[in-house]
Parts: sequence; structure tokens; C-alpha cells
Amino acid sequence: MNKATPSIAALKAAVLNHRAETPSEHFERVVDLVRVLRSECPWDRKQTPESLAHLLLEESYELVHAIDDGDDVELKKEIGDLFLHLCFQVLLADEAGKFSFVEVFESLCHKLISRHPHVFADTRADTEGEVVNNWENLKMKEGRKSLLDGVPKAMSELLRAYRVQKKVSGVGFDWPNETGVLDKLVEEIGELRNAGSALEREEEFGDLLFTIVNYSRFIDTNPEDALRKATNKFMTRFRNVEEAVQASGREWREFTAEELDQLWNRAKSGL
Repeated sequence: MNKATPSIAALKAAVLNHRAETPSEHFERVVDLVRVLRSECPWDRKQTPESLAHLLLEESYELVHAIDDGDDVELKKEIGDLFLHLCFQVLLADEAGKFSFVEVFESLCHKLISRHPHVFADTRADTEGEVVNNWENLKMKEGRKSLLDGVPKAMSELLRAYRVQKKVSGVGFDWPNETGVLDKLVEEIGELRNAGSALEREEEFGDLLFTIVNYSRFIDTNPEDALRKATNKFMTRFRNVEEAVQASGREWREFTAEELDQLWNRAKSGL
């Protein structure tokens, strides 16, 4: 016999008075809390999977930002925020009769076990590359028609290009070495220089970006991480230039390009 679903009043009391100690008890409390909010809060009642999707992405970016900053206090908070959104999505699906927490976890465990036969069965995989190849082969056996099926359309195009290139590389569709990619970069820069119309320039610029992403794999660098760090570095240095401009008592328009370049070089050198 199934247990009766607790009333909202009972859930509120449980949330407020819960003395959670184990991870499973804390998890239960969070789920109960989201159920209460879903019932009692006007904002939470209105939400749908679609309305929360952009917030889920924002929370993911904020978590990565905390990792970049090495801020463990913020990291703990952002993991909690992301976990909240995941709980919310499952509860919305449960309300609609689509799937439950149990089904989510059962599906996850089944997938991880079946895709790690080198851990749970007798398949050999002694290197990271062999593990990745086995993973992709197993996904194809599960019914995918293309290696590229499942590459998310919602991710940044920089990371999406990286994922696509990693996948095709796994079956040998790749440059033999980084020299070929660098030669291709030179070729793409030349084609961009010679592009005529705006449409051609856009296409050649896209090809150049795609090739740069390709090169990142050969130097074991995630392009998203590299660009994020470069952007953060630029922002830090530009703020130093801003401070110098403000300290001078002059307006931006009063500085020559050479003077601004000098301030930039000072910011780069940490002076």
C-alpha cells in the first residue's frame, strides 16, 4: 500500500522542524521545501520547465564563475542554487505525470553502469581515449543514427563546435597533427582577408573560429575556458585603465590613442 501524500501543512512543518543529518535526509527536506514553494508561493506556482530554462543556464554560469574565482563559499551556494533548479524540474515533470525522482536516478544509474563495462563488466579500457571510444560506440548501439546526435543546441557555439570536433575525432576524422591545423588557420585568415561581401566575410570568419576551436584540442585546451580566462584578464586590465583615467581628472575623449596604449601597457605590466 502506498503512503498517503502529506498535506502542505505537514510538509511545511516537516521543513521547519526537520533535523536532517544524512545526505538523504537533507535531500528529502529540499524536495519537501520545493513542494511547499510550488504550492504556496505565487511566483513558484507560475513556473514551467520552459520559464526556468534560462535561469538554469544562469545558475550554471554562476557556479563556473565561483570555480574560476576559487571562492568555496560562493561555490557551495551556487551548487545549492543549481540543485534547487534540478529539483524544481523533476517536480514539474512529476506533476505532469512524465517521470519521478526515482525514475531519474534509476535511469542515471543504468546509463552509468552500462556505459562503464570496463568497470562493471569484462571490457578492457586502459586509457582515457579507450573509455571515450567505448562510450561513443555504446551510444550508437543504443539507437543513435549519428555520432553528432545529442550535441545540445542550447550550449554556446564555441563549446558546441568543440564537442562536435571531439566526437568526429573519436572515429579518426581529424588532422594527423597540429601542424596541419596551423596551416589551415593561415589559409582561413587569407580567405577572410580576401572575402568580398558581408555574407562572405561572415562565412570566412566562422570558418576561422571553427579552425581555432579545432586547434584548441591539439593543445589540450577547452576553448570556452580559454576565452573566459582571456575575457576576465582583459576586464581586470581595463578596470586598471579606468582607474588611471579617473585619477587623471580628464575625460576619455581627451586621451590620445597613444596615451591609452601607454595606460594599457602599464596595466599589463601590473604597474
